[in-house]
Amino acid sequence: MAERVVVVGGGVVGIACAHYLSCGGYDVTVVDQDRIGGGCSHGNCGHICASHVLPLNEPANLMAGLASVVNPRSPFRVRPQWRPALLRWLWEFARRCNHRHALSAGSAMKSILDASRREYEALFRTREFEAQWQPLGLLYVLRTGRGMDRFAAQDAMLRDTFGVAATRIEGSELPEFEPALRSGLAGGFLYQGDAFLRPDALTGNWRRWLARRGVRFEENRRVLGVETTAGAIMRLLADGGDVTADHYVFASGAWSAALAADLGCPLPIEPGKGYSITTTRPRNCPRHAMLFTEHRVGATPFDDGFRLGSMMEFAGFDATLPRWRIRQLVDAARDYLHEPTGGEVLETWCGWR
Repeated sequence: MAERVVVVGGGVVGIACAHYLSCGGYDVTVVDQDRIGGGCSHGNCGHICASHVLPLNEPANLMAGLASVVNPRSPFRVRPQWRPALLRWLWEFARRCNHRHALSAGSAMKSILDASRREYEALFRTREFEAQWQPLGLLYVLRTGRGMDRFAAQDAMLRDTFGVAATRIEGSELPEFEPALRSGLAGGFLYQGDAFLRPDALTGNWRRWLARRGVRFEENRRVLGVETTAGAIMRLLADGGDVTADHYVFASGAWSAALAADLGCPLPIEPGKGYSITTTRPRNCPRHAMLFTEHRVGATPFDDGFRLGSMMEFAGFDATLPRWRIRQLVDAARDYLHEPTGGEVLETWCGWR
């Protein structure tokens, strides 16, 4: 009889764990406090970017975080709040906002990102399910000459330190390369090893494929606690009844810290809130996924829609969706694209990673 595994968390990481465990012969159940494939795995921009090596603790982000306290429109925002857990996290984050720690974390990130890119390629090569996979690269677009110079220096560092190099595209060449972009932009950098997909198509189709292979998915089952004896997990205390298995995998993302005390290990995790808007495809829809670096906004064309997304807001688990944040995404994209959105809004979203 196969050993039983419970995966806590039904986002893309939990679904991926279920995939490889099932392929390894385990009897797998995935439980999630909401719906499978919801949360951040639903509303992000779907960039599979090995170029995104530099972590959040780049030295420049320390000053950006401090400045954001008095600037609610900052795309990287620390909302003023008195929470000891957040203050401890910010202190540890500030201690590591230096070049040495950023490069060390970047080295680990590169291994993870490279492995992830290879696994996605292998996964879609089998054509077992679709996710609108497009290995067309990721285009970083710069509006100003100053931004172009700064990114050129970063690109040189990525090439020399991590072996990640881009193709530079001058501003005069951008409209021909990507006709959806306005003229007059400073330029861009294309990382050809990157790719993009539609995240909700990935999680939805992957889940259905795994269910046909015998993986069970249970929604609206929040894990309230973990019962342990002598360091071993005995059961999960969950909505709808206890959950038992031979092995447990926790893939709860931003929610993981709630179980830290029961698991007996510190999990210094703070939720980073992001936003997105999905519309129908603009008439002049981009061909490439893009990052408008100076505004920290991403754009992704889907077969059946178009998405803008961004922000890293440390505001706890605040589920409000202010309209001005969505307008901020559209207004930023308007500086770069002839048509920043399609004619019909299909979804506005916020979530935590």
